[in-house]
Amino acid sequence: MALRRPMVAGNWKMNGNSALAEELFKKFASKLQNDSAEVVLCPPSIYLESVRQLLEANKQTLDGALVRMGAQNLSQHDFGAYTGEISGQMLKDSGCRYVIIGHSERRRMYGETSNIVAEKFAAAQKHGLTPILCVGESGPAREARRTFEVIAEELDIVIEKNGTMAFDNAIIAYEPLWAVGTGKSATPEQAQEVHAFIRNRLSEVSPFIGENIRILYGGSVTPNNAADIFAQPDVDGGLIGGASLNSTEFLSLCTIAMSA
Repeated sequence: MALRRPMVAGNWKMNGNSALAEELFKKFASKLQNDSAEVVLCPPSIYLESVRQLLEANKQTLDGALVRMGAQNLSQHDFGAYTGEISGQMLKDSGCRYVIIGHSERRRMYGETSNIVAEKFAAAQKHGLTPILCVGESGPAREARRTFEVIAEELDIVIEKNGTMAFDNAIIAYEPLWAVGTGKSATPEQAQEVHAFIRNRLSEVSPFIGENIRILYGGSVTPNNAADIFAQPDVDGGLIGGASLNSTEFLSLCTIAMSA
C-alpha cells in the first residue's frame, strides 16, 4: 500500500477573518508537532496575505508541521478583462500551493460546468498549483443509485481534457452534495465505498496514480465522526467546511488525521 500522507484542508468559504487565522496559528504552534499529516488553510482571497504572513512568522514554532495555504477558486484565464477574478499566477505569487476546483457550491450556484472545472484544473497546474478537485453526487442521484455514474462523468471530463497523468499532481475530494453544510454525513462505509470507486477508476488507466493519489472526504466532518471516516483504507483525510471555522474543532481534526 502506498504511504499517502493524510491531509486536512479547511475551506472557510465566505467566512472568517484575520483573528481566526491568528487563533489557529497560536494553537498550531503548541499542538502540531510533526509532519505526519498536512494541514491546508483556504481562506477567502482577501485574507491570503494575512495567512501568508502568519506562515512566515510561525515557521520556527511549527516545529516541522506541514501547514500550507490554498485558495477556494481561480479563473480558467491567465489574465484579461475578467473583473473580480483571480488567476493562477496571482495565487502562486500570493504563496498558495493548493486551490479548490469544482466545489459543489461553485457548480450549483455559479453554473460551473464540468468543462469549466476541467479548464480550471489545467490552469491551476499550469501555474504550479495543486488542484483539489471536488466530485460528488446529489441526494436524488444517490437515491436513484447514480452515485458512481455521476462521479465517473465528473472525473472523465477532467481526464479527457488533461490526461490521467495530470492526477500525479492533484488531490480529489469526495463531497456528497446531500451532506455538504447539512449536518448529515456519509457513514464510514459509504465514504469508503465511493473513495474505493474513485481510486479504482483511476487505477484502470494508471495503477501508479490510483494507488498514490490522495482522496479526501468532505461533507459535515466533525471531531465526533472523523476518526471512523479517516480510518477507512481509501480515505486520506478531509476537506472541512464549518468545523474549520472553530479553532478547537479544526485542531482536533488535524490531530485525528495525524493518528489515522
